[in-house]
Amino acid sequence: MKTLAAIVLAALIPAAALPASLSVVSQTSGSTAELRGIAVRDATHAWATGAGGAVLRTRDGKTWEKVAIPDGGDLDYRDVAALTDEVVVLLACGPGGKSRVYRSTDAGKTWKLVHTNPDADGFYDAFAFWDDKNGILVGDPVKGNFQILLTSDGGATWTLQPPGTFPPAFKGEGLFAASGTCLIALPSTKRAWFVTGGARVSRVFQTLDGGHYWNSFVTPLAAGNPSSGLFSVAFLDEMRGVVVGGDYKDPKKVGLNAARCDDGGRKWTPAPISAAGFYSAVVAVGGGKDRLVAVGPVGIAVSDDAGKSWIQVDATPLNAAAFAGPDAGWAVGTKGTIVRLTSSRR
Repeated sequence: MKTLAAIVLAALIPAAALPASLSVVSQTSGSTAELRGIAVRDATHAWATGAGGAVLRTRDGKTWEKVAIPDGGDLDYRDVAALTDEVVVLLACGPGGKSRVYRSTDAGKTWKLVHTNPDADGFYDAFAFWDDKNGILVGDPVKGNFQILLTSDGGATWTLQPPGTFPPAFKGEGLFAASGTCLIALPSTKRAWFVTGGARVSRVFQTLDGGHYWNSFVTPLAAGNPSSGLFSVAFLDEMRGVVVGGDYKDPKKVGLNAARCDDGGRKWTPAPISAAGFYSAVVAVGGGKDRLVAVGPVGIAVSDDAGKSWIQVDATPLNAAAFAGPDAGWAVGTKGTIVRLTSSRR
């Protein structure tokens, strides 16, 4: 067990700028899988998913157990959503029919395959939900068009949106299914955003009407090759957002790895987390604060001012993180890594 706090940097920065402490506690997952999906229901209930059919859950906030998905043992579960205490939805990512949606209505006792990608050239990347009924799923472009699907029944059925309601993809452009956070839906609104890379520029796509129509905006983070660009997006409210990324094949590369906005996603300003390093996920902690947590192969960083400044607090390599509030957070990574994250203010 280990607890880390940015208080150790008090000699370097003014006390007023000092972030709250962030407890980082390793937990035993019982798995060696590459974990990339994490959903947190509350301080004692969470789900983690990953490669090789890995699906894990905790029901006490401390211990993890494996959950078997019928006929899904070889899939790569990159995203998971715990919509209610009973309804859980899984997204398997992969080429063509390897992209699937599974759903449980009895807290994981039984599962139903509710959707399979019908396009052999398709690849689903992430889904997100505004509430326990309405959600969105985004996949890589097919014939130049991103695949955008909507649900209004808690993930039981999905409807593909027609081309022409969103900007076409650039050559080489796609999403990175690295953490389930390349797409975010802001609760209590009809706003959502997803981020891209791989093309000549990195972009943020924005919808204001629940996923039917979209606009796109260029960001200052470099792209230009299949491993570079934006990997994750988080919004604290309708206006203030942060994107992170880099080059996953060169995780220690020097270059811009984050940007922020104050206008809902139109204009993005460089806001580096560090001088070098790749971050695969950024998430809002919640609880009415301006706290954000970013994770990646280089570790964990925290911002208490909506992404304007950052402090690195831990070096554990991680892929994804999620919070249901300051006292209910987890992050996951390679070789079955799971850490409990607890945010508190001194």
